Formats: sequence, structure tokens, C-alpha cells
Amino acid sequence: MDINEGYNMIKTVTVIGANGTMGCNVSGIFASFGDAKVYMVCRSMEKAQKAVERAAMSVRADAIKENLIPADYSILERCVKESDLIFESVAEDLNAKLEVNYKLAKYVDENKIICTGTSGLSIKQLAEVFPESIRQNYLGVHFYNPPYNLILCELIPSEYTDRSLFNNIRDYVTNTLHRTAVEVNDAPAFLGNRIGFQFINEALQYAERYKDNGGIDYIDTILGQFTGRSMAPLVTSDFVGLDVHKAIVDKLYENTNDYARDTFIMPEFAINMVNNGLLGRKTKGGLYKLEVSKSGIKKRMVYDIASNTYREVIKYSFPFVDGMVNAFKVGDYNTAFKVLINNHSIEAEICIEFLLKYVVYSLNANNLVGTSLHSADDVMATGFNWCPPLAVIQALFGVESFKSLAKERLSNDLLNQIDLDMLLSKVGDSKYDYRRYFKAKR
Repeated sequence: MDINEGYNMIKTVTVIGANGTMGCNVSGIFASFGDAKVYMVCRSMEKAQKAVERAAMSVRADAIKENLIPADYSILERCVKESDLIFESVAEDLNAKLEVNYKLAKYVDENKIICTGTSGLSIKQLAEVFPESIRQNYLGVHFYNPPYNLILCELIPSEYTDRSLFNNIRDYVTNTLHRTAVEVNDAPAFLGNRIGFQFINEALQYAERYKDNGGIDYIDTILGQFTGRSMAPLVTSDFVGLDVHKAIVDKLYENTNDYARDTFIMPEFAINMVNNGLLGRKTKGGLYKLEVSKSGIKKRMVYDIASNTYREVIKYSFPFVDGMVNAFKVGDYNTAFKVLINNHSIEAEICIEFLLKYVVYSLNANNLVGTSLHSADDVMATGFNWCPPLAVIQALFGVESFKSLAKERLSNDLLNQIDLDMLLSKVGDSKYDYRRYFKAKR
């Protein structure tokens, strides 16, 4: 394939690491939306054959199995030579990805497009394995999990990436794979995870801070679905996996130096859980777990930080939550947000503080990593299914109201480290309707 012929020329794809969750799901996306023949390369044919079944299930399309070809590393060279695009999706480990790239460097030519699905490693560093004539064909293509439901795709060029090729891939991702393609800079964790895990990890820190009030389920109740997200933040961490959470925030702490750096420090109790294999849903126990008695009675349990044991989840009752949810039920959004602003309980104060800090950090990160005014909005709306930051400003009655709230409710220490007026001077209207995200759900 001539890489300058356009996005519609991608007919054959090789996915390396196709038995992993993302590799498997992305194979399904290429085969279904892209109608591509996909070589699913795994360490054994047995794993590859199982991955084919899972990939078809991931996009709910059994008919695409004829597009999915199981393969192992013994035929990697043939797969690569036949492919227009090679997508690396091995473990999120620099050495593992470098090892794959060294293999690929033996087989690829200047007409191959090479992509990495990394969620935050340096694209420049990964590209430098290849000869200079190949580096221009290398870029990051970061899907979000599960890609069938979350349509964000962050596209990350390095300083070597050919701009014409990049534009063709953006067109392919947008028009063929039907993703929301967002160009971001080659920075740690890129944009979506940087914003999302800043919020999630600070929520985890607050769970430790308020462990005597209940900890994990206490904070999740304060920051539940009614605050503009599809699931509470610590439920999200459990869904992603505490090991993945730790890998993301550790990299951000090591490689960033903005005002929120300390919010990427994972609490000691959570590190101990990772070390003990309590990772979340994939291990049937993490911040939360489900217990089923012999009689079949199910109990949702939560890790109690104060006592270092699991206990049953508490159904907390906070008046501000009741007021907001009841107002959302009848579509009275103005009343709902006035309830939040005017309630000065500890819980309501935590809630509004997190919403304000979420917007401020998103705007700050967007200035550093995004490439357009709406980059942060796009990544949070389509990668996390959270109300995007510009829409939160609209929900809180516009820029001037938001600015007054931020100056009133955020700490002087934080305000002294940012230029709030500058950050808010660059905002515009969101293309997303905040009412889609703030739901009458606790």
C-alpha cells in the first residue's frame, strides 16, 4: 500500500498481542468497522483461536470471524509483509514494547504504517527503534476500553511522524472506524488518563483521609453518578484494576511537575492491596467485592480502610444528594446545582470542590497536552463518559459564576499556583449537553 493513497486503502491489519483485552477488542473494531482482514498474533495458536472468539463477541458480530485470522509469532514476518497497518498491543511495559518493535524493524518497509496502542509511554522513544526512514510511519493510536462502547481514540504523533500519514490515519479512525479522533501531544498518560486518574486518585486519597467517615463507599456516594459520570470514581478504579491505576499514577508522578503532582501519590493502603493481589473486578476483590452465601444471597462488600477488613456497603443518606437527584428526576437542573452550591455540609463541600478542581485541572492539562480548545471535552466525554469540563462550567451557570465559585471554594494554596483568569479566558461553549451526564442516579 502507498501510505499516501488515503485512509480507505487499509485492507489488512496485524494486531500483535491480540489475546490481551485491548488487543482482542481492537481486532474486533478493525474487522467489523474497518472490514479488514486481521491477523491476530499471540504467543500460541491456542490463545489466538480463543482470541478470535472473544473479538467477535466484543463487537457483537459473529459474522466477522471470517475476517479474523489466528496467528502466532512463528508467522509474524508473513503477517507483517501482507499487512497495510501493524498495531502493537502487548503489555503496557516499555521493554515489552521495545522488544516487539525490534522484531518489527526487521520486517517493515516504508509502505507499512506502525501503531502502538500504549496508554501513555513515549511515542518518540518507541519510534527510535526503527530506522529513520520508518520512524515517520510510526504513531500512537490509543483506544479506550471497551472500544465498542467508548469511542475515543487519542492519536499521538512523535516529532518524526509524517504529517500526511497522520492525517490519513485520523481520517481512517474517524470515517471508517467511527471513533472520536483527538490529537494529543506525546506526554505522560496523554490527556484522557491524565485528567481522569488525577480525579480518581485524589478521590482515593480522600477515601483514606475520611476513612473514619466510611472511606471508599463514603467518597463514592459523594461523587456518584449524579455528579456527571457513568460510575463513581472508585468503582471505576476497581473496574480498570488497581494495578493499572497504580501504573498510570506512578508514571504521572514521576514524569509530570504541575501543581497537582502530589495528587498522583497512591495511598499506602491501596499499594498494599495491589501487592496482595486485591486488584478489583478481575480478581473478584479489590476496593469492592461481591460475596455470595451458600443460600445464594449476594452482598456487596467494600474494603474498610480504618479496620483493614471488608464490610457491607453502607447506603449513606446525604440531603444534598437527595435534593439533586430529585431535581434531576423532573429535569430541573438549575435547582439541582443550586442545592449543591447552597448546601454547606462536609459532603456537599467535597462534591463541589471536586467538580471545580476537575474543571481547573482539565483546562490546565489541555493547555499542556491538548491541541484544540475542545480536546479535554472530547476525551472525557467519549473516553470516560464523564460530563466534560466545558459543559460542567455551563452547568454551574457559566464562566463568571464558575470563577466566583472557584475563588470562594478552592484553597488559597491551589489558587496561588494557577492563573484562574487565564485558564478561563480561553474557554468556549461545549459541544456536549451537560444534561446527558448528570443523571438522577446515586
